[in-house]
Amino acid sequence: MNWLAHVFLSEQKIDFQIGNFLADPLKGRLWEDATIDMKKGMFTHKIIDSYTDSHEIVSCSKRRLREKGLLKPVIIDLTYDYFLTKNWDDFCHMPIKEFSKVFYHEANQRTQVLPNHANIPIYNMIERDLLNKYHNLEQLKTSFERMDRRLSPRLKQRETALSYFDSVVKNIDELEKDFLEFFPQLTTKIKSDLDENKIKHWKL
Repeated sequence: MNWLAHVFLSEQKIDFQIGNFLADPLKGRLWEDATIDMKKGMFTHKIIDSYTDSHEIVSCSKRRLREKGLLKPVIIDLTYDYFLTKNWDDFCHMPIKEFSKVFYHEANQRTQVLPNHANIPIYNMIERDLLNKYHNLEQLKTSFERMDRRLSPRLKQRETALSYFDSVVKNIDELEKDFLEFFPQLTTKIKSDLDENKIKHWKL
């Protein structure tokens, strides 16, 4: 799952959401005096990733794209965020624009007391509005192109994210069915570790 899913699949407390979001850019390491909620958010991120990476439905989605490929997991992460955006109103009580606006505002306020290395990805997310980059297939394609700009020359010689786009479009209906079956199972998996009073934005 990508940025949008991780922020959504959090208790609605800003430190929890920030911890869940920062797990990838900070490679799973928080600073010494990070809050308990940030640590819990990062722990939830790891549960989400572990469950997703080992789930048969997600594996099926990967196989729909091609038999082999190093970038398949990331392509599915991005594509699943597209499906989350598309079906947002089925999962969340808050409109996506409102949800992201509240998160950006509260995260920006927290940057006043966070270390600089944590603020950089937060500022980048807010400035580029990364939670609203999956509203249509053209935006999804653009996210593949952005990813390619970060790939090493060596990996680009083997494959690119953009090379998956036609396969995603060709299998879009089956991939969406996969997501709609998988995502409720994912929420059930992590719900037991969360405070139900803090996930009232969920419809699930």
